[in-house]
Amino acid sequence: MRAWASIAALALAGCATYYAAARIDQRYGAPDPARYDKAAAASAADYQRVATILDNRCVVCHGCNDAPCQLNLASWQGVTRGANRAQVYATRVLTAEPTRLFLDAQTNAEWRAKGFHPVLNERAATPEAEREAGVLYRLLRLKQKNPLPPGLLPKARFDFSLDRAQQCPAIEGMDEFERKFADWGMPFGLPELTQDEHDTLARWIEAGAPPPPAAPLPPAHAQRVAQWEAFLNGDSLKARLSSRYIFEHWFIAHLYFDDLPREGYGDEFFELVRSKTPPGQPIELIATRRPYDDPGVERPWYRLRRVTDALLAKTHMPYALNNARMARLKALFIDAPYEVGALPSYAAEVASNPFLAFQQLPVQARYRLMLEESQFTLMGFIKGPVCRGQVAVDVINDHFWVMFVQPGAARAELTAEFLARELANLRLPAEEEGGAPLLKWRRYAAHEAAYLKSKSAALEQAFPGGPTVELLWDGDGRNPNAALTVVRHFDSASVVQGLLGERPQTVMLIDYQLLERIHYLLVAGFDVYGNVGHQLTTRLYMDFLRTEGEMNFLSFLPLASRQAVHDRWYRGADRASIAQLWDTRAYFQHESGIRYATSDPLAELYGMMKKRAAPVTSQRYALASSGLGAASLRELERLAALRGRALAHLPEASILTVRGSGGDRHFSLIANRAHSNVAELFDESERRLPDEDNLLVANGFIPAYPNAFFIVEAGQLPRFVDAVSRLAAEADYAALAAAYGVRRADQRFWAHSDALHIAWRRSAPREAGLFDYNRFENR
Repeated sequence: MRAWASIAALALAGCATYYAAARIDQRYGAPDPARYDKAAAASAADYQRVATILDNRCVVCHGCNDAPCQLNLASWQGVTRGANRAQVYATRVLTAEPTRLFLDAQTNAEWRAKGFHPVLNERAATPEAEREAGVLYRLLRLKQKNPLPPGLLPKARFDFSLDRAQQCPAIEGMDEFERKFADWGMPFGLPELTQDEHDTLARWIEAGAPPPPAAPLPPAHAQRVAQWEAFLNGDSLKARLSSRYIFEHWFIAHLYFDDLPREGYGDEFFELVRSKTPPGQPIELIATRRPYDDPGVERPWYRLRRVTDALLAKTHMPYALNNARMARLKALFIDAPYEVGALPSYAAEVASNPFLAFQQLPVQARYRLMLEESQFTLMGFIKGPVCRGQVAVDVINDHFWVMFVQPGAARAELTAEFLARELANLRLPAEEEGGAPLLKWRRYAAHEAAYLKSKSAALEQAFPGGPTVELLWDGDGRNPNAALTVVRHFDSASVVQGLLGERPQTVMLIDYQLLERIHYLLVAGFDVYGNVGHQLTTRLYMDFLRTEGEMNFLSFLPLASRQAVHDRWYRGADRASIAQLWDTRAYFQHESGIRYATSDPLAELYGMMKKRAAPVTSQRYALASSGLGAASLRELERLAALRGRALAHLPEASILTVRGSGGDRHFSLIANRAHSNVAELFDESERRLPDEDNLLVANGFIPAYPNAFFIVEAGQLPRFVDAVSRLAAEADYAALAAAYGVRRADQRFWAHSDALHIAWRRSAPREAGLFDYNRFENR
């Protein structure tokens, strides 16, 4: 009977949808997906007002791959593309077809064929039809009619978890949606728009949602684009191989010309793409699943395509281009004395392995390309496509430092010889699809064991006196990318320049081959549309790379101290793994070249690292850089010194605004969760060590996904810090949020959000992007 009831319910729902569609067609005509492909443009001023509202009220929840219903409102093309119930981030048995905006389809008819339904009216072009036959307008109107009540939203009614069941109504189902979910209008779970904002969007929709006018590229920018496209499309084999390598490392960058004046609101940004057409002709995009996949043409051309969508902090990775950069690349890749005999193939077993595909390029050039912009390089997997979901990022600790091996011509030559011998052991999972993840893991574990054995022998020969701090890259005395801090926020993460915090949970020391493998594992070779086998194998392989980086660092400690530090980092971990990842005596068995003076060499080493990086470390995140008075700074330092269980009740990532006579000052509060280890895939909560939690308090903005906002008057800071230190239960946090928080339904929410975005743009105009509120808590 239950089965028949389910079948009957489905049949009735299908009938209701069919009759609703027929009724809408009868009233407003049949839909035309091509309607917006030929729409006349709006005026620049009119569209700018619309875009400002869309960006700051809609894109903050609908701008990334994980936007609800794949509804990406960061561009007019995303608005007209519409929504799709299929989730990008999902546990799937079969690999999904990619649905990357601007890449995998070019017309709305193509998007309809890929399962997207419109959120704008595609029927008769009348004001009534634009309103009543458009999902977007009706969702906005629904919120205006049913604003949120103040205070906490009822959890039984509002589920903000990332894995919640999605409601993705098409126009045929809007009547039923409005009846069942009257309080779920847009913006979902946030305050309604002002009447003026709503009217502005309504007028635009009633006018047919005209696109922005085509703004010509400023002549100075067009000239620079031509210069870079000429450089990236040289005809020699050396130039073609070098450009292929550069593309595979820059394809997610937002490129800009930092020596040109910023036009109006900001910079012009570009993305590097492969095209079937050479410079001077319109771009014919080559869309492949991965950047190193076969382009399907004899010669791909590397082109700079203008970025037209809104910039989100989650995906915005700025990368400066200028004359000095071009000269540097020419010196590294073009003028260097080496030869390229033939271009490598695009076969998966070659293209997925950078050590094989690019073995003709100098190691020094490859390392320098990634090293000198190491924050960008690590951002690829910290802010890039892999960074969605707990399983994806629980492979890293909540707070760790990263430093790099000092480059050098002699060391690069030895590395090249070593890599040539180790090609068979440096294969990466993306070279093959399918197969059992556990069997693949065992095979790659054997490769990693053999590789680490060879690497250990090579290191012992290269450093007979043991490593010293001079082996740490010092940024050449001027580059702030020499030292980085990574902070994880449960299912997202951030990377910043400098060594933040007093003691990290772990440290990774990265050399060329490790940095390259991380990039090809988690950025170039990772497929967000891949199946669970691909995702699981990638996650397991990253265990090898993380631990290898930690072992590199541990080799600086006295031989007798290494195992104890390692064992503390991996308390309770399953040791059924390769020996080199667990027994520090199996990896570089020589004594450190550093002479320690105390019984706590780890603390000494941390101090040496900070001293090494100090000359190139920016003070932008230092509390003293905020301009607050001495009394307020002392309170923030007291807040940063808190440890233990009280911090477990704080959100992972918050923005604290301190109000005083000198104006508002903004700080990032990063609650670092401690774990016994991060070597296991599941049951993370079982490995929590709340007594070891700590709090990072940084001047300015770090997280792309803030979980909470706090506003505290400077004179109330002592009370705020005391309240945080006394958190012992959820009720205590609720009281803290009630006193100092700006919750989801708070009528101050949008004004405060705007103020934060303005402050971030003022402090870091080229780095700032829109926050994403999909992880904003309801507590």
